[in-house]
Amino acid sequence: MVYTISTGFAIYFVLWWLVLFLTLPFGIRSQHEDGGGSPGTDPGAPVSSQMGRKLIWTTLLSAVFYAVGMAAYYEGFLNIDRLSKMMGVSF
Repeated sequence: MVYTISTGFAIYFVLWWLVLFLTLPFGIRSQHEDGGGSPGTDPGAPVSSQMGRKLIWTTLLSAVFYAVGMAAYYEGFLNIDRLSKMMGVSF
């Protein structure tokens, strides 16, 4: 099976969102932990989310995971026959 450019972008897009949700909790400090906060706000609300740094890390990590996955696919480690044998499913 040959991937088209649109399929590659779709796989990268889904992988990017998964990695984003994995990186969101890192580096978050709540108002309660920081000792401050405005009156009437939730003490668990983040003080600074640092989204710019998280978006950069998400993009870099996604690119690395995508490159490793595509290299494994083109080397033959990730094909339907091999994966189905590992899972005990035969076609």
